[in-house]
Amino acid sequence: MAHGHAMPAPVALPGVSKIIAVGSGKGGVGKTTVAVNLAIALSRLGQKVGLIDADIYGPNVPLMMGSSQQPVVDANNQIQPNITHGLKTISIGYISPGDKPLVMRGPMLHQIIRQFLQQVNWGELDYLIVDLPPGTGDVVISLVQTVPLTGAVVVSTPSDVSLQDARKALEMFAQVNVEVIGIVENMSHFTCPHCHHEIDIFSKGGAERTAQQFNIPFLGSIELVPAIREGGDKGLPITLAGPKSGAAEPFYNAAQKLMEEAEKAAAKATDVLEIS
Repeated sequence: MAHGHAMPAPVALPGVSKIIAVGSGKGGVGKTTVAVNLAIALSRLGQKVGLIDADIYGPNVPLMMGSSQQPVVDANNQIQPNITHGLKTISIGYISPGDKPLVMRGPMLHQIIRQFLQQVNWGELDYLIVDLPPGTGDVVISLVQTVPLTGAVVVSTPSDVSLQDARKALEMFAQVNVEVIGIVENMSHFTCPHCHHEIDIFSKGGAERTAQQFNIPFLGSIELVPAIREGGDKGLPITLAGPKSGAAEPFYNAAQKLMEEAEKAAAKATDVLEIS
């Protein structure tokens, strides 16, 4: 990317250690489900976690987190994030609730992303997870112009179409110099509750092969389990059940791997700063 004159350099958020973007090439892969459950798993593993719902057009975080209160703006014009299930969260869905779709132009979008990063009182955080809108583009560019990202996680189902879109997302992160520190395969396979046979609805293992092909860490496969969707619909994500719960366990394993990869990426970033 050529650095134009008007391009502001990204500025680190004081007190926020690592910022991780969660993206996908297209909608419908359960990206928000993965972002929310990873965030809760990280928090249950002892990390201080914030979650930004950067999907301005279709914010699902309020529903999945089961929180809808409007955030308070304090005397210093700082937005206080909602605290739900031990996570600090912000979403456009808290600010303009209801089913009205938002129509926005690029500059407004950029403003909102900047506000969610810089004007929210995040305090001390180990991880700030940013749930991106589906597809590629505007929001990611606003993000990388505003703050230094530690890395990105790409969510895909194992289907060929989804993998093609995931590859587009990988390409996009490469273009803006954001390291992809993990791929998650969501809706990997389904176990029949009656005969306990594994059924590969979307052809299991595709995302893992893509990760190997691009030499990107594979964070794990999330089974297609009705309880995961039900938890999200009720605002009680499956990871609240703890790492011992069958359906939640893969999220905890993925969060653990994510922490290892994020540590490595953060260490690399400091090395670069010390050299330059």
